[in-house]
Amino acid sequence: MKALTWQGKREIGYGDVPDPRIEEPTDAIVKVTSSGICGSDLHLYEVMGPFLDVGDVLGHEVIGVVEETGSEVGRLRPGDRVVVPFQIACGSCFMCTQGLQTQCETTQVREQGMGAALFGYTKLYGQVPGGQAEYLRVPQAQYGPIKVPDGPPDDRFVYLSDVLPTAWQAVEYAGIPDGGTVAVLGLGPIGDMACRIALHRGYRVIGVDLVPERLGRARTYGVETLEYGDDVADQVRDRTDGRGPDAVIDAVGMEAHGSPAGRIAQQAAGLLPNAIQRSVMQKAGVDRMAALLLAVDMVRRGGTISLVGVYGGAADPLPMLTIFDKQLQLRMGQANVRRWSGQIMPLLTDEDPLHVDTFATHHLPLAEGPKAYETFQQKADGAVKVLLHP
Repeated sequence: MKALTWQGKREIGYGDVPDPRIEEPTDAIVKVTSSGICGSDLHLYEVMGPFLDVGDVLGHEVIGVVEETGSEVGRLRPGDRVVVPFQIACGSCFMCTQGLQTQCETTQVREQGMGAALFGYTKLYGQVPGGQAEYLRVPQAQYGPIKVPDGPPDDRFVYLSDVLPTAWQAVEYAGIPDGGTVAVLGLGPIGDMACRIALHRGYRVIGVDLVPERLGRARTYGVETLEYGDDVADQVRDRTDGRGPDAVIDAVGMEAHGSPAGRIAQQAAGLLPNAIQRSVMQKAGVDRMAALLLAVDMVRRGGTISLVGVYGGAADPLPMLTIFDKQLQLRMGQANVRRWSGQIMPLLTDEDPLHVDTFATHHLPLAEGPKAYETFQQKADGAVKVLLHP
């Protein structure tokens, strides 16, 4: 089959890889009809190379049709249309029953000290082949895949794999009071969708970004927007009675602009052999912390920071004195897809209040994936969300 594979820093390949097959009785094989490029895929494209091998199949946002099932996947049949959550979870262990599917005890990558295995996402998360491909092997298919109706285009449901539950959890974790205000840092796919969800739930939303097209896109849905600059925290305070918003969602993570020292650390780590790079990234801070530090500065005293942007360093310095003094709450983590999917599904089967049908900015053949990564990474051509089609 054809697939997108990691070939090196900023180098994505398109070519033949082995067809997936049933390996366990709880497996299913899904024929992919659409697969998204996620902002966290850019971390693989740019930063996380030491945890990848040449030829690793990328991608974790998948919708498709079941082709084959193992003997213990009684809930699915060939021909079922399904969305595949980005994490692999069993549904029956202690963590899954707590609604913490990204901590699944059946698929935890214990040798790396990490949580549940993820599709297409490095040795840290099990090095499971991903879904930017013609077919995908889905472990734990007795639980994971979400059946969706036939008929509507893929755009209606594909975001259940990652974007929608991640943004939903970001808003949930933000703990915004009734009638409250949330600032969203970064208006890429997750930040944009978090804004839409927060607006749908009746909150005041202030969005911050550097890219004019993304700011303009958010404004069309009623978001108050501010261009990122040195005084943006002061601007937000000016709009919130001098206090700051009740909550801040950091939807940027380690790709933050405006942090030269972080960029230098990433570039310096990139010059080291892979084994040493892995050690440095796991034991020292190589993230750009600008967005998180801005969130700490901006949020009101007693407020909440919901951290949804991915950070990769293990020892990044935090302003603990300020966090403690302001009595801040921090909530974070990979989204627990099946925890939220039941709440989200009704919004996808009515009048589309979140406007998911027009969320994608680019629809491209899978063969154009390497160029699509470059366009998305450069934030060029108005790229916010790219869907690839085998």
